Amino acid sequence: MQWMQRSSESELECVREGGAGHDVAAPRGRARGRLRRCLLAIVASLALLGPATVPASAQAVAPAAGTRLDTSLPATYARLSEPSGYFDTDNLISNESSYLHVITRLRELGVRGGAYVGVGPDQNYSYIAAIRPTVAFLIDVRRDNALQHLMYRALFARSRNRMEFLARLVGRRPPRDGEAWTTRPIADIVAWIDRAPADASFADAEQRAIVEEAARAGIPLSAADRATISRFHATFVRDGLALRFTSFGRPPRANYPTLRQLILERDLDGEQSGYLASEDDFRFVKSLHARDRIIPLVGNLGGAAAFPALSRELAARGEKLSALYTSNVEYYLWGDGSFATFARTVSRMPRQANGVIIRSYFGRQFGDRHPLAVDGYASVQLLHPLNDFARREAAGEWRSYLDLVTLGAR
Repeated sequence: MQWMQRSSESELECVREGGAGHDVAAPRGRARGRLRRCLLAIVASLALLGPATVPASAQAVAPAAGTRLDTSLPATYARLSEPSGYFDTDNLISNESSYLHVITRLRELGVRGGAYVGVGPDQNYSYIAAIRPTVAFLIDVRRDNALQHLMYRALFARSRNRMEFLARLVGRRPPRDGEAWTTRPIADIVAWIDRAPADASFADAEQRAIVEEAARAGIPLSAADRATISRFHATFVRDGLALRFTSFGRPPRANYPTLRQLILERDLDGEQSGYLASEDDFRFVKSLHARDRIIPLVGNLGGAAAFPALSRELAARGEKLSALYTSNVEYYLWGDGSFATFARTVSRMPRQANGVIIRSYFGRQFGDRHPLAVDGYASVQLLHPLNDFARREAAGEWRSYLDLVTLGAR
């Protein structure tokens, strides 16, 4: 079933997949009790799925090449998405503190333009800002991930600059001289946010406005969807820049970065290269959202519906894949036997000659240190040229997940 897959950004110990990066060192032996709770949660989540949360067709379909394509956001979402799956976390921010390290290598390889595909929340925006694609598809097993990107779309639409965007995200009333902040470094903006008092009346009004703006994207939203978007925004308001990645039923980990740390992170050249680091990068992402060129989808990367349909969609649009951000999803695909399906789909995707896979690796479960690991970081960010991936897949070179993350990695 398409909804039964493992997670790519949570330490899931049950039967699903999808998301964006986490430590996968948990022993399998303690999974029985969690499996029962996860299955109960799956049943509960399926009970909530209605016409507004599940696309009309369970099988995502892309039109044949040469047919006229409706590329609007609602039509593309409905055409390519599949039913939502279970996830044991809201997955509001990444736990990959190393996420910007690949920016340096993306520059060196000249990865630019084309189509971008990624999983998970807003770390994608930093890759999008660096690559400058013509279109971006953000695919994840959870419909909630799509709802979060609709929340971000609304925040971009309502914000003239980075200061307004970040203030609205965490429920702080933007300063009256907001335009004066357009040239200020991100560290100054973060410091202002940290000093600004919470404003409950502003946050409540902003939350209602965000939900209404999200609905204008054209993807049908149920009452439960609206409540989910409100809950997500309320979590950012409550925790502010101290927000960390958490999973249901497990305490936060001290080595997971806060939202503040993620915003202020640097690449391997020592530059702050996240999408909020410069006004130019922020405005590029804002412009893509405004033109509905950032398209959230619901789908399993190891499945036979949404992800293969996305491959056909790229061909129908005449687009070539420049970057595929998988986080550590391949670890789970390898474990549940669906990696071969994923690899075949990736190998068949139209791609740029210098296109890459961006992946995350958490090595503690193997008791070793990756050759590209950076001191002080629990995660490792890797690039793998798509052409090399396709060649190695065809040759059957990978005998283990460790082979996958080392052979051809940059």
